[in-house]
Amino acid sequence: MNTRYICIHGHFYQPPRENPWLNEIELQESAHPYHDWNERITEECYSRNAASRILGPKGEIADLLNNYARISFNFGPTLLSWMERKAPETYAGILQADQESMKRFSGHGAALAQVYNHIIMPLANARDKQTQVLWGIYDFQKRFNRKPEGMWLAETAVDTPTLEVLAANGIAFTILSPYQARGFRRIGERQWFDATGAHIDPRQPYRCNLPSGNSIVLFFYDGPASQGVAFERLLNSGEGFANRLAGNFTPYTSEPQLMHIATDGESYGHHHRFGEMALTYALHHIEREKLARLTIYGEYLAMFPPVYEAQIIENSSWSCAHGVERWRSDCGCHTGGKEGWNQRWRAPLREAYDWLRDQLIPLYEREMSALGITDPWLVRDAYISVIMDRSEANVQAFIKHHTSGNLSKTEQTKFLQLLEMQYHTLLMYTSCGWFFDEVTGIETVQDLLYAARALQLAESISGQQLEVDFLQILQKAKSNIPEEADAAQTYRLKVKPMMIDLLRVGAHFGITSLFTDDPEELKLQSFKPTLEKYELRTAGKQKMAIGHATIKSLVTWEELTVTFGMLHLGDHQLFGGVREFISEEAYEALSVELTTAFDRGNINEVIMLLDKHFESHNYSFWHLFKDDQRKILDEVLARAMHNVENSFQQIYENNYPLMAAMKTLSIKLPRPLHLTLSYITNLKLQRELAAKKPSILKLNRILDEVNRMDVKLITKMHNYEATRLIDRLMLQLSEKPDSITQMNLLTELLPLLARLKLKPDIWHAQNLAFRLKQSTYNQRNAARANWPEAEVWCKKFEQLYESLQLKI
Repeated sequence: MNTRYICIHGHFYQPPRENPWLNEIELQESAHPYHDWNERITEECYSRNAASRILGPKGEIADLLNNYARISFNFGPTLLSWMERKAPETYAGILQADQESMKRFSGHGAALAQVYNHIIMPLANARDKQTQVLWGIYDFQKRFNRKPEGMWLAETAVDTPTLEVLAANGIAFTILSPYQARGFRRIGERQWFDATGAHIDPRQPYRCNLPSGNSIVLFFYDGPASQGVAFERLLNSGEGFANRLAGNFTPYTSEPQLMHIATDGESYGHHHRFGEMALTYALHHIEREKLARLTIYGEYLAMFPPVYEAQIIENSSWSCAHGVERWRSDCGCHTGGKEGWNQRWRAPLREAYDWLRDQLIPLYEREMSALGITDPWLVRDAYISVIMDRSEANVQAFIKHHTSGNLSKTEQTKFLQLLEMQYHTLLMYTSCGWFFDEVTGIETVQDLLYAARALQLAESISGQQLEVDFLQILQKAKSNIPEEADAAQTYRLKVKPMMIDLLRVGAHFGITSLFTDDPEELKLQSFKPTLEKYELRTAGKQKMAIGHATIKSLVTWEELTVTFGMLHLGDHQLFGGVREFISEEAYEALSVELTTAFDRGNINEVIMLLDKHFESHNYSFWHLFKDDQRKILDEVLARAMHNVENSFQQIYENNYPLMAAMKTLSIKLPRPLHLTLSYITNLKLQRELAAKKPSILKLNRILDEVNRMDVKLITKMHNYEATRLIDRLMLQLSEKPDSITQMNLLTELLPLLARLKLKPDIWHAQNLAFRLKQSTYNQRNAARANWPEAEVWCKKFEQLYESLQLKI
């Protein structure tokens, strides 16, 4: 019987980044060329672990493996929610991995649940602890179609009340750092041994008996090996990684041993490039060399129940040497901020959130009671079913189940607003807001956005204005950057401008209608516009839109009918207003006045009328949602660049013979001509790479010019476009493998890109080609001797395979 077992746990998590009003992640410039960091890390890590490679002796792809099926893992529920919508193929691979793992590991699944939005559980009140666990369990069950055996605690932060909640809700085990163990003893014996300072054997599971009479199993991961993965380049070699794990067993014993580690899952591909391949090879090497048997916690626990018990160090975590102080005080833990910085802002930030939470509790209970709800906290616990499915039918069923079923439209909205208020009160405690060095960082601002949404809902529900008192506490959270002052100023300058109400959504609708052919088809994230009337006037580059529409929140079911008037003067110069709809007569009067002035060409009068009719509710380009701001700027920029390009093109054509002659004579080009040559050549290449079907002839001409004129290419931009092009062409081939034309195009394109000294990421394309080899190629290769068409196809495919740096 094998007594040596290895388990690798990956904690896959990103902080929620959605705009709290739109429920969508807006453009994040720092993630360029990707839209946002979730998209970027999915590309670099999450997708690659769902199709990671084993290489053969000649460097060929021997197999593609789903790492998730052979390790223990958890994904943050908020990350999976994003992935389900934005990265469905990777999401499906994660769910499939859990199903595969159940066959591999005696019916036990690889996936663990997680407390819902990564709050530090010891710092949460009892009610929030319960909701976090229940939401995490519900989210897990809906996705993985089974009950979770284990649950990951954010930052492994733990106290006894947290363990009580886990155990009471059927969670069998959790994973902790060895530095979180206080004492241990063999079950049935009286003497406790001191475990502080990680003096505990991580190769054993431990039962933790709780004051309630319940118990839960604790797995204390191997600290040095886990640190090696995260910080010591252990992933530089898959074999070395495997041998490090296998070398940690106690020799000369027949007792079962579990060598296990726990790290951020992003180590495998994002923090460490090709880390997913090191993980794959390590798993493969362990099995091939019979170094140990791979397992997961649920399976190991079923085979080997604990023979030891342990006590925890209360209020401890895996990433703070001071317990959980990193999330409430200036304990000294940080990520390497500038010299002289401090984190004294952490305490008043938590004070502000605790104050807000405690102010909202009686408001929530009082308003829920007025709606006839006898147990509002039970309703909050159940609200996760709406968070995961906001379809009207599901929300209606939820309202009917948890209320008398006779609520008016206004009461239904209030009911949903109250629950959203509580939802954002929980989200504002997401741990990342305290983890880093500066109170004005994006993670802390994200938590402030959740707090702002809770404040806004509270005021809408009850008229109670809590923001002033909230900001007084935030003023104590001082920034390390003098000009940033404090968290209160950050709230005013960065958070308040992002707050959205139905009037602003109406303004956004009115402005974006100027840039679309069909305003009735406009999508507004978590809002639904219904256009009642609409008029569009144009005069040269000037446009004016007048209309009225009903704006409905798909989250709280709030509705408002608005009248809007918007004027576009060209470029990003926008001016207009929105107000609550009064009557058809008032709308018609407004329409006549504005159209008359516009048709006369009197733009000054139009602006005066807009100011008069909409008074303080004036809006401009700066009130648009961020993605639409970028979209409009791109359109404006495209027009501006068209003129620039024409000018450059004219200079290029008029002076090309001169530039060629100077190059022949090795005479340095004047800077204006050098810039013109570089600009036009790079532009031609960019457009060809972005084309639906690139021209090999044109690309060869560009290559000739690059070599002849010694043009420096903007490789980062071109590599990104080339990657997208190859992925798209290869996907088309995988869907229609009989296309010889497509294979020829790819076979010619790939070496041509290499001659351009571009290095596109062909990982996806290689995987698609490997799968095509495993299916269509293998079938046709077996029949090629007696099937001429198969012979032709196989030869073409072999050429393509080699062009993709693969070996048959």
